[in-house]
Amino acid sequence: MQSVRQGAIHLFRVAGVDVSLHWSWFLVAAYEIQSRKGDYSSILWNMLEYLALFLIVLTHEFGHAMACRQVGGTADKILLWPFGGVAYVDPPQRPGATLWSIAAGPLVNVVLLPVLIGAELAARAAGWPQTAPDLYQFLRSVLYINASLLIFNILPIYPLDGGQILRSLLWFMMGRARSLMVATILGMVGIVGFFALALWQRNLWLAAVSVYLLMSCWGGLKHARELLRVARLPRRSGVACPSCRTAPPIGPYWRCGACGQSFDMFEGQPVCPHCMAVFTSTSCLDCGRSSPVQYWMTGAPVGAVAGGDG
Repeated sequence: MQSVRQGAIHLFRVAGVDVSLHWSWFLVAAYEIQSRKGDYSSILWNMLEYLALFLIVLTHEFGHAMACRQVGGTADKILLWPFGGVAYVDPPQRPGATLWSIAAGPLVNVVLLPVLIGAELAARAAGWPQTAPDLYQFLRSVLYINASLLIFNILPIYPLDGGQILRSLLWFMMGRARSLMVATILGMVGIVGFFALALWQRNLWLAAVSVYLLMSCWGGLKHARELLRVARLPRRSGVACPSCRTAPPIGPYWRCGACGQSFDMFEGQPVCPHCMAVFTSTSCLDCGRSSPVQYWMTGAPVGAVAGGDG
């Protein structure tokens, strides 16, 4: 996603979250507005409809961000682009924290659903289809947009929210690495279905979405393989990551920022044996979070060895 973020335009900052919009969003907006201008008596309604899509996606992503912060994670960026939105969330690497951070996004759409259904029913009862057809059509479209986004997002296809929710649930039973492996493999199967549907309908947009999902899923699969490799390494007891509570592996898996040589951070003192650089903090190879070295100590002898598993 780094290349996508480079084309982003910063819009505003709310509650400590920077909201950006990719420049390609305007191209897609112009195409969508023009292609559906016959639905209303004025193109202004089409513009309002696309603005409603923007607001619903933004609210969905804020659901992810606020939930992530609630469980002690970091969330300070949201990017909106033609394929939807991305909330850059970094929850604590625990299944429950990850599950809540992901599920909160679709829950926003669930909360909006009865509100929009109620508004549409009230408008129909008030006779708006005859007296205010544009406004009534707008309400129906917003209801359809919200429902469509909800259904699409909860499909159990990684990296959609549904696929990530499935992964979080499997995490409780299978562990972090294997749950991601299973979720990405199932995601590949679902993406094949998307491709087949795109070919059958000759839908270029759906094909583009399928390619994006495939690339993201493939990245998740490679990450799962790396997690499995790290998880199988022998582990050192008496030390644990303050964030994910995972014991670090035994071996020269940390690279010194001063001389570039690899060494074992927890073999004796946190000092590079090659250049004698002293480290006060280090990153966890499992969750990626950096913490002061002193917080890793759990009281047991640092040199003791424990076996690792997936």
